[in-house]
Amino acid sequence: MIVKQEDIRRVRASVLQQLGNKVLIQLDRGRNRVDVQEGVIKGAYPCVFTIQVNDENENPQVLSFSYADVLTRDVRMKLC
Repeated sequence: MIVKQEDIRRVRASVLQQLGNKVLIQLDRGRNRVDVQEGVIKGAYPCVFTIQVNDENENPQVLSFSYADVLTRDVRMKLC
């Protein structure tokens, strides 16, 4: 799959609009392993965006993803 700059800009604009909102993220970890977590979009930067989630012990953890991860479906997001 070829990722185009225009597609990345579109995803980035969408993430910027949802800044501060709760999302459900599905992470494809490979080899049929999928993690599902709920978090809040904390930041959107030129190449990556960050989501704050709570781990099993309710400790906050910040995860970062590239916009290409969304386009290649390694990360799927859904508003809560």
